[in-house]
Amino acid sequence: MITHFDKKYAKFSNVINVNLEKYISIQKDAEMPWASLYNSVKYSLMAGGKRLRPVIGLAVAEMLDCDFEKILPYLCAIEMIHTYSLIHDDLPVMDNDDYRRGIPTNHKVFGEAKAVLAGDALLNSAFETMLSDVSTSDLNEYKGKVDAMQFIAKASGINGMIAGQVLDIDSEGKKISESTLKQMHKLKTGALIKASVLAPAYICSATGEQFMKLEMFSENIGLAFQIKDDILDVVGNFENMGKKMGGDEIKNKSTFISMYGLEQSKVKLREATRNAISSLDIFGEKAAFLIELTEFIEKRNK
Repeated sequence: MITHFDKKYAKFSNVINVNLEKYISIQKDAEMPWASLYNSVKYSLMAGGKRLRPVIGLAVAEMLDCDFEKILPYLCAIEMIHTYSLIHDDLPVMDNDDYRRGIPTNHKVFGEAKAVLAGDALLNSAFETMLSDVSTSDLNEYKGKVDAMQFIAKASGINGMIAGQVLDIDSEGKKISESTLKQMHKLKTGALIKASVLAPAYICSATGEQFMKLEMFSENIGLAFQIKDDILDVVGNFENMGKKMGGDEIKNKSTFISMYGLEQSKVKLREATRNAISSLDIFGEKAAFLIELTEFIEKRNK
């Protein structure tokens, strides 16, 4: 049965897809001799997926009574950055995956060199998209948008997502501490999810208390998402996930499962979910969809 939540999630996801198509089409030149690069970029960017990060951002904006048009360039930029990271993660030199979202990975279709360049192009397109919006913004909105862009840059950079990826690589086949595991996922997965929550907070002029609560929410929802991902790598299947499962164990990766086991990981998932939801208490009924979204992350099967 299709629920109200399902309909709203689909509506938000469609808003993101329409705008991603618009922003990436700006980059296309029919006469360019490098059209294959555009095709490679679009292949991965528009391959579907949950659009979870930008949907979270739209939910935060709605909760703050903020116009979506103000934040869409930044949420689409986050999705471009996320997609670039997936293209690079799938490369033979990284995780060496053959499928992503139920279709062959980018390098399987366009070759490894083109996949690297498609990821590079998406990262740059993300900042072109944000800068284009900042340059035409009203002065009253300028600071919030610059702060959001700076936060996104840091979240995806050398002390953010990329640092987490390095920790992930360096921890393969090793026994690491609980604090290192949490730091790795706080950076690799959590940083960009946090940006999806706080970029709207900056742009939509959240109060100090609202910002503090949203920061708490973002940290717990990022943790919950990663724990669930680790669980699904054990109990999930190709039909739902669109990629092969069991890769973490094969590659001897450090995960919540390898450290705590399946049942204890489920307990930690429930705890992170509860903490995320409780941090939204000050928003009252306006947080209803975001709470449902948090519960969806805990219960998802893909």
